[in-house]
Amino acid sequence: MSNELQVGQVLDDRFKILEVINRGGMAWICEALDRQTGRSVALKVPLLQFECDPGFFSRFQREENIGLTLNHPCILKMFPASDKSRPYIVMEYLEGRTLAARLHEQTRLSEGEAVRIVSQICEGLDYLHRKGVVHRDLKPENVMLCKDGTVRILDFGIAKSENARRLTFGGFTAPMGTPDYIAPERVQGKRGDSRTDIYALGAMLYEMTTGLPPYDGDNPYVIMNARLSGDPEPPRKRNPELSPEIEEIILHALERNPSKRFPSVASMKAELNNYGQVSLTERFKRLRPPQLWKARVPLLPKIAAFVVIQIAVFFLLFWWFSHRSHRDNSAGTSKPGVVETSSQTK
Repeated sequence: MSNELQVGQVLDDRFKILEVINRGGMAWICEALDRQTGRSVALKVPLLQFECDPGFFSRFQREENIGLTLNHPCILKMFPASDKSRPYIVMEYLEGRTLAARLHEQTRLSEGEAVRIVSQICEGLDYLHRKGVVHRDLKPENVMLCKDGTVRILDFGIAKSENARRLTFGGFTAPMGTPDYIAPERVQGKRGDSRTDIYALGAMLYEMTTGLPPYDGDNPYVIMNARLSGDPEPPRKRNPELSPEIEEIILHALERNPSKRFPSVASMKAELNNYGQVSLTERFKRLRPPQLWKARVPLLPKIAAFVVIQIAVFFLLFWWFSHRSHRDNSAGTSKPGVVETSSQTK
């Protein structure tokens, strides 16, 4: 089968490709006509080079298995399909745009709009968590703002289910997630729980109301190190128009210690829905700036020391081999004399 999906192509004599919406780094997203039901659906089809990757295939299967168990108005709905000729996921087709596209168009949202969107995300997350599922990759790209004003949570590629037989383990690999929204415990390689999603939601609300993610850095490792060593700038320092109550909610969700965050997304949603009554604890006064990620020894002296050590090792090895060669040659010149003596004796 061709690696390129084409408009008009039919998968399994059922799904006719109407439009290729996006070709990502690992999968196609297409609008298709389900010829059995007559409705438009969205298909997520892996690129062929990843279909043979056991790790990717396992995650892809888990994403579909988790999605098929979910049924909530704030979560992307998936539909079963049997007798597939290749892996793909059938999903509801949504008209709208992602939160990431919305933020690209308008960097900072109004406080009211941000609260409305995050409150709906909380509804979906609360349902997920009660079902024993942790999303673990919440970010603006994975939230769809539909034309009818509703919100959908997308992409369960690295979600963790308590009921799953196989779970993603981050202990032997780099933490999975997106640097701007990943929780500190995930940076440390831990699996994460519902409070991991709360942290990501706090990071998203921070960005939606200030126009910037909580941490800045030249590369992902600097960003991830920053959230381990310190706290972000107070949101109201970046947006003075933001209310103290929303700042309080954001910083509560962004606590580096999971036990200090909201105990549940339901409790976070309750405060968002009545944020005018939130008690102010002046969390912003207890924030600690991140420590710069610097090596203890400047780079140039480290390089010089490395070169000196390599030169010393070279001369040491050179001396040792020269000494050994000289010793072997000396020993070798005496052996013919022994043979001659032995020959004469015979």
